[in-house]
Amino acid sequence: MRRTIWTWIGIAVCLLGLPSEAFVSTARAQDVDWQKVDETLGRKPAVSGDVHRYGFPRTDLSVTLDGVTIKPALALGGWVAFKPAHGGAMIMGDLVLLETEINPVMAKMIASGLQITAVHNHLLRATPATFYMHVAGRGDPAKLASAIHSSLAESKTPLTVAAPSSPPPAVDLDTAQLDQIMGVKGQANSGVYAFTVPRRDPISEGGMPLSPAGPMGVATGINFQPTGGGKAAITGDFVLSGEEVNPVIAALRANGIEVTALHSHMLDEQPRLFFMHFWADDDAIKLAKGLRAALDKTASTKG
Repeated sequence: MRRTIWTWIGIAVCLLGLPSEAFVSTARAQDVDWQKVDETLGRKPAVSGDVHRYGFPRTDLSVTLDGVTIKPALALGGWVAFKPAHGGAMIMGDLVLLETEINPVMAKMIASGLQITAVHNHLLRATPATFYMHVAGRGDPAKLASAIHSSLAESKTPLTVAAPSSPPPAVDLDTAQLDQIMGVKGQANSGVYAFTVPRRDPISEGGMPLSPAGPMGVATGINFQPTGGGKAAITGDFVLSGEEVNPVIAALRANGIEVTALHSHMLDEQPRLFFMHFWADDDAIKLAKGLRAALDKTASTKG
């Protein structure tokens, strides 16, 4: 009966002139046993299109930077995204680790057949120092989930999700004005106001389109954490082509925003991309204008 349903859907796709990739992606998404993946990872995902993204925030850590206690949603939000592909799934992720956790987690990932695509800092001067391990893999979704779980068990990343003890704090910022300046609508996330700005050009990895861009980690992410009196700590990363790197550096620096890292996150993406991380703690409206000036140097969407 299931094949008959997909056959009729396939015929409808052809008759309506819809992209065949959309049909194939939907069919593969239906074939994945997402409940098993959820159970293995011990949490529910955020679902966008055919992408299931699982968060692994470092709620166990108390990290400070320039006197600011960093909320997990600001800069400590590890994640792994699953996208149906080639009869199984491809995964991409960004895990937040302490220095002592890097090698044990890496060894377990290598033994499990996962790829390490980057290891680096995102912040400067943070105490304790945090590092970010970008990972990738393809295969059976349940096996990939098991590999991620067993690898993270080599760190102190919380593997069970605790029920929230209280509602998330309100974002004490003029979010309507921030939206207007940034040119996109932000979202409150556990006391942080977050913007996601995709690029106009499509991005692929190993021939697979990385869409939706935000859940797959290839959209510019900008986070505001209120620090009192209309001020905010900001961090995140710009997703840039090579020719955009130095104009964006110049725009950020001209607006009092520190560039804290510049590097790759993937190995064979098309087009080639660079990820630029930043930091500042200042008047939120002033910083938003500086970030908008930097975004205007990129092929990013607006509106």
